[in-house]
This record gives sequence, C-alpha cells and structure tokens, in this order.
Amino acid sequence: MLAKLSTRPAVRRCAGTGVLALALLGAGLPAADRPQPDLSRFYRQKVTWAACKGPDMPSDLQCGKVTVPLDYARPRSGTLDVALARYQATGKKLGSVLLNFGGPGGGGISGLAADGKEFMDLTNGYDVVTFDPRGVGRSSPVSCGEGSAEASSAMDDETALDHPQALLAQLRTAAGECARHSGPVLPHIGTVNAARDLDVIRQALGDKRLNYLGFSYGTRLGAVYAAQFPHRVGRLALDGVDTLTEPLSEQGVAGAEGQQTALDDFLDWCATDVACPFGQDRRAAGDQVVGLVHSLDANPLPTEFGGSFSGQDLVGALGQALYSKQLWPSLERALASLVQDGDTRGVQNFGTGGAGLPPAGHRDGGLVDPQNVPADNLEAALMAINCADDPDRPGAAQIARDLKNLRAAYDRASPVFGRYRLTELLMCYGRPKGTDFIRDRVKDVDSARMLLVGTRGDPATPYRWTVETAARLGPSAVVLDNKGDGHTGYTSSTCVHRKIDDFLLYGSLPPSGSSCPADGNSWSATTNPTG
Repeated sequence: MLAKLSTRPAVRRCAGTGVLALALLGAGLPAADRPQPDLSRFYRQKVTWAACKGPDMPSDLQCGKVTVPLDYARPRSGTLDVALARYQATGKKLGSVLLNFGGPGGGGISGLAADGKEFMDLTNGYDVVTFDPRGVGRSSPVSCGEGSAEASSAMDDETALDHPQALLAQLRTAAGECARHSGPVLPHIGTVNAARDLDVIRQALGDKRLNYLGFSYGTRLGAVYAAQFPHRVGRLALDGVDTLTEPLSEQGVAGAEGQQTALDDFLDWCATDVACPFGQDRRAAGDQVVGLVHSLDANPLPTEFGGSFSGQDLVGALGQALYSKQLWPSLERALASLVQDGDTRGVQNFGTGGAGLPPAGHRDGGLVDPQNVPADNLEAALMAINCADDPDRPGAAQIARDLKNLRAAYDRASPVFGRYRLTELLMCYGRPKGTDFIRDRVKDVDSARMLLVGTRGDPATPYRWTVETAARLGPSAVVLDNKGDGHTGYTSSTCVHRKIDDFLLYGSLPPSGSSCPADGNSWSATTNPTG
C-alpha cells in the first residue's frame, strides 16, 4: 500500500462563531447567521473591449478586464483585475462560453491567441471568452523569484532526499520567497476564489448562466463553480477530468504512472525508426532515457540563454511533449539534438508546466509582455494553486518519517517521472494549509446537466477520475468515454469535438456512458510544440 506523506487532518473547532463565519466565507460558503459582504458593485460591471496589446496578438482578438475582490470575505480590503480576451460570435448570439485551458497556471489569453482556430466553431453561437485566473498571466501574476529555482536545484541533487531536514529548510525558505515576490494576491489564490471570479465574469458578460468549457485543471474549476453556484450553471463541458478527492501525494503517483505509460508508448514507436536517438533495442532505449536523466542531473548542460539544463528540466519537458502523439516526431528530433549534439533548444521548446491542453502554436511563448509577467509565473502559479486547494500540510517530522516509503512508491510508479512528481508534492511544505472545500463540499451538485469527457489513454488525468468525479457530482454528470489516447479529447478526436460542440451550441447531450472510438480520424491543429 502507498505510504501517504499526509493524512486528512482532524476537524478543528473554531474559537468563536465569528471565526467560523469568516472561515466559511473564505471557503466560498455562506454563513447563514451573519450578514453577507456587499458584492453588488462587482456585479454591476460591464466589460469594455478593445484590441489586445502585445506582439503576435491576432487583430480580431479583443481584450478587457473585470475587477474582483482580493478577499471575498472582506471586499473592501482590496481588489485585483482579471484579464479577459474574446473572439466575437459570428452567428446568432446565444451568449458567451468561457474557456479554461488547464494548468493550473496556464494563461487563457496566450492560449486563445495561439490556438483560437480550434474553437471557431463555437463562434457560431457564442462569444468565445477566456481569462487569466487570479495569480496567472496578466491577472496579478505570482512569482517566486529565485526561490523555487533554488529549491528545484536542491532537488536535482540525488542525495537531497536522504537529508530531509536540510531539504525542508530550503523548501520553507523558498515558500517565503514566493510570498515576498507575489504580494497580496498569494493568500487569496486558488480554485475556490477563481470560481467566484468566474461568476463575476459571467455577470459582466451579461449571461444569466455560465456556459463553460474546461480542460484538465479547468475541470476542477468548473466543478467547484457548479458546487458554489448550482443554479447559475448553463452548459458546462469538462474534458480531461481532474480528481476532487485524492490528496496531492496520490495524484502525483497517478500522474507519474500515466506519464511513464506515455513514455513507454513513445519509445515503442521510436525504436522502430532508424532515426531514434536511443537505437532500435526497445529495452535498452528505456534504460538510456533513465541514464540520460541521471547524467544531466549530475552534469547539467549550459543553455543559450544562460543557466543550465538538468535531468529534471528534461523530465518536465518530456511530460509536456507526451501529451499528444502528434508531437512524437518533433520530440524525437529534439532528443536526437540533445543526445548527439548537446543542443537543449528543441527539448526546451516543449517547456514545463501543469496538466493543460497539449502544447500547440505558441501557447505560452512570446504573447505576453515579459516585463509584466515574471518568467516563472506558470510554475509559481501551478504550485500556489495546487497547494491552496490541498488541505494536507504535514509537519517536518511526519515528512521525514514517510519520505523513504513515499520516494519508493514514486520510483515504482516511474523511474523517469517519479522524482519530478515528488518534488512538486514537497513544494507545498512551508505554505499555509489549503482549503478543504473541494474535498468536502464539491459533491451532489443540483445543477443543469454537465458533460464530462474522459480519455482512456490520458497520461495526465486517468479515465477513472472521470468516473469517480461523475459519481461524486451526482445525476447531473453525463460521461462520454473517449477510447483514444493523449491528454483531453477536444483537440484530438473528431467525435469528442463534435459531441462537445453539439452540447454547447444546441444543448444536445449524448447518453451517459456512450463512447467515441479510437479511430485514426483525429482533429487537431497542434503541430508545433513550444513552451
């Protein structure tokens, strides 16, 4: 059995009813015995649209913003602006559909600017709108400065996990650096508040109900919204469904297993090609990948932009590249350049990040003014949001006690991705305890029916999470079983694409439990990887 790094904390009694009321408000829940904060000024907004500023922005993409409270429990304590972008409807307008591309930490504006053509069918009835969630991109971006980089470098040392106390001290210092560089938004980041921002956006767009398409982490955001505002749910489609219940320790193991399976599939294909940098002996190819990661951790390569490229940097890039089979030829060429010439550029182009849509176009590259968005924002936001959503925060003694067994479990899940995933888990150490709202309250949702899509060969969000989340949400959840491979289905399956569009545009839902075949007729515009 997996040795958990963390266990569910006991319920603590609040010292007084006032503290309890504020805790409930902070979790997005109403405190029935106290007056609610006045949010009316935020709900009276209308979005002013203008041409998007920045290099490579499409001329027909419009940008705007809404203002939201920094703290919904204390709306007078400060505000922040959430950045929006849209393509206008071309047909009879039904309203707006909101998109979230996943992550957490992925910027919606850069994603829509790069890959808007994948969603043009939806403009037959909707303004297609996306946003940078709080703490991400153009919406008060968080940063860790050099803190997370130093912590990650410490983890690159293969002996670091043998000295947990020293490692934890460094992680606590890194958490302090994140708080110092991120400013007041960091304590209020996370999915519960992002879902409340979604409702302000919905009202500002003039929609009575939220129509929404979320990918990967975006499915968590959609589910939380449905639990908070069940009677404002319009047509919600969730593709690549996230878990609502598993602690980060178990999520990491599941993710490592899925990514290892995707890597094995890639190597099966690569070994049949004479150009494969690992040769045609499949077993030896797997060993060579593990050896390459260890070699780069011991002796990182210099990069053309300064800094170095370690084995864990390679693992992060592999995790992104393996989201889609269509990226395999590009990945093969990039790995050949790395192995044969020591050239890191091709692999670095795949970037690192969380579980969003497969990299495409220039999803996170060159679209946002680097002077305004810190270079580490994606990584910093991913850590901040995941930690804010997770209530488990074990102490140093428990981590030291459990680390050996946990490390073994991660290594069994994947000799390549295990340590990288364990690093992500440990990065929550030193941060405040996250909310228990998602685990405890996002269930039995009495809303309009929602479409949940799970892909059988998804390396990031296993199909069982779709089934488990649907059962948790209740009768409103309709499951579509995509028999294909890759992370999410909308941009890789003609069938899934059509089923989601039919639901969003016409309200037509497939029977729950119906499926899409894993045929060769894939639909995708994803051809060029980038970071």
